Amino acid sequence: MMANHQAEAAKPPKEKIDPGILKVALILVLGAIVPLLDSTMINVAINTLSVDLHSTVSATQWVITGYVLAMGLAVPVSGWATRRFGGKNVYLFSLWIFLISSLLCSLAGNVGSLIGFRLLQGAGAGLLVPTIQNVLVQSSGGRGLGRLIAIISIPTLIGPILGPVIGGVIMDNMSWRWIFYVNIPIMLAALWLSWRHIPKGDAAGPKSRLDVIGLLLLSPAFASLIYGISKLSSAGGLTSAGTLVPLAAGLALTAAYIVYALRTSQTPLLDLHLFRSRHFMASNVILFFSGMVMNGALLLLPLYYEQVRGESVLTTGLLLIPQGVGMLLTRSWIGGLADRVGSRNIVLASLVMTLAATVPFAFAGTGTSHVLLGAAQLVRGAAMNGIFIPIMVSAYEGLRKEQIPHASISTRIFQTIGGAFGSAVLATVISHRMTSGTAGSLAALADAYQAAFWWSVGFAAVSLIPALFLSNRKNDR
Repeated sequence: MMANHQAEAAKPPKEKIDPGILKVALILVLGAIVPLLDSTMINVAINTLSVDLHSTVSATQWVITGYVLAMGLAVPVSGWATRRFGGKNVYLFSLWIFLISSLLCSLAGNVGSLIGFRLLQGAGAGLLVPTIQNVLVQSSGGRGLGRLIAIISIPTLIGPILGPVIGGVIMDNMSWRWIFYVNIPIMLAALWLSWRHIPKGDAAGPKSRLDVIGLLLLSPAFASLIYGISKLSSAGGLTSAGTLVPLAAGLALTAAYIVYALRTSQTPLLDLHLFRSRHFMASNVILFFSGMVMNGALLLLPLYYEQVRGESVLTTGLLLIPQGVGMLLTRSWIGGLADRVGSRNIVLASLVMTLAATVPFAFAGTGTSHVLLGAAQLVRGAAMNGIFIPIMVSAYEGLRKEQIPHASISTRIFQTIGGAFGSAVLATVISHRMTSGTAGSLAALADAYQAAFWWSVGFAAVSLIPALFLSNRKNDR
């Protein structure tokens, strides 16, 4: 008994989060939740938009693709803007951009104007999301980072789950314009709270110049890669010109940026010297693969329920709730655990759980128990939350204050490209299996989804390799 008391006394006291920093984190959550909900709600509205705006589905899809491309172009600028103007100012500016563009989207009269306004909205989101990380890390000074990241990751966890449900309710009962109307009061509240309570932070001042050459190389590279990946499932596969040309252009521009960034004497848009750290390198590689696993599932699960099981949009959204519940179950303590013991073992265990919980879907058919699939989603959600937070803690560990904007850009780029790549690969797998199977056969459709889920299992398995290079205990860092 005495030994137990001595062991408890020997444990280091749990570091409390400063109330002021906690307030900042909660305000940042409010600003982040709208872009994530918006991007998931719009997915269920594509068919309705095509009808109401007298357009084709292929044209209307650019409401989504254009948003992602614009976001990709804006992400690299966020680091320089934070250094030049300060995190708070950039955050407020990006909120205004998203607010104004949401209002314009709600007033769009045709598909062309809606796509244009979504481009502006995507640019606002591209500035907003990395800046949230910058503001939080700089405000906290890196203390209690795991628990703080757990707080600001709430939109990432619940957005993809609640978005389809809210979108389904709106599509069933109201006009599609309400997808954008609902953004406005939340954005106004986020603007007021941010202006009042987020600390101004430091800016490098006028001497912090924009790396124009880096911008002209990196932003188009990012956009070309995402565009090429998005065309994988619709342009005839990897061998078609519609896919190869943008992918080749993106890779060439990326190579040119690497050469330029390593040789330039000025501060580059993205500091590649960060990748000398094995923790930072491993974190970004895992973010790429975890983006594939997470976004791939967000594509597969709704389509499986709707196409194979014949469920409605609203019912599908409700059936996806267990994954969100699983994420929320681990959110409150996984960040603190990462702060205390490091990332490696947590990420490895979470990847194994993700892999195991995805296997039931690789065997799922037209009559598989909803209880079994719901339980698998619950475990999968809990495990996925145990991947993202520790990885982000590891990525920022040991960085100097001026390196944080560069790190935020890098983590966002790797996660976004990984997500786009995973979705495109899995969509291509489904398309290929359907064309080689029996046309119109429900059994062939179920087989196609099983094959795609096996690919998702493979993505999780490959992620185990870079996870071995993460830090295992805090004193290893």
